[in-house]
Amino acid sequence: MPFDHNDHYHRLLLRSLPPGARRALDVGCGTGTFARALARRGLEVDAVDRDEPVLTAARSGTDSSRIQFRQADLTALELPPGQYDFISCLASLHHLPLDTLARLRDALAPGGVLVVLGCYRETTAGDRLISLAAVPVNALCRLVVHLRERGAPPSRVRAPVTMPQTSLPEIRAYAEQHLPGFRVRRLLFWRYLLAYRRDR
Repeated sequence: MPFDHNDHYHRLLLRSLPPGARRALDVGCGTGTFARALARRGLEVDAVDRDEPVLTAARSGTDSSRIQFRQADLTALELPPGQYDFISCLASLHHLPLDTLARLRDALAPGGVLVVLGCYRETTAGDRLISLAAVPVNALCRLVVHLRERGAPPSRVRAPVTMPQTSLPEIRAYAEQHLPGFRVRRLLFWRYLLAYRRDR
């Protein structure tokens, strides 16, 4: 049943767009859904993913000249400092070293915003409580989407999946050292939202 946890939070992430943002980096862009949402808001988007099949699907589903898709491993990619007004990282940070956060911070222009919709390893009672609460809500959302999209062809392209190894306390501890003024909160569907604005 096609209920995508990442897509569910797109509107929440878009609220963090800084006024006047012109250029964005979408890390782990997958099939390009969020990159297209940014382009519709007038941003020029560099959309990066290391998986060629999902990028092929992203290119075939995109007619916007505002998006440049690029196959690359972010750990080997040189990011120009101060280049981007907005950087998004959706369910991809757990595929990368945690130090990627510092590299993304440095790629922000003054006043730029970094948002991470991330997955985390459950380690606390609070983690498990939220996870348990998500199960029935997730089932209901899957059913609603299934009924709404009956007859639509299923997508055959899926981004690679890996289990997160970093806990939410570890992510917070890293952010406290490297992202001054960051905000992080746990979300319902096995995700957290981290937001950071670079000082001018």
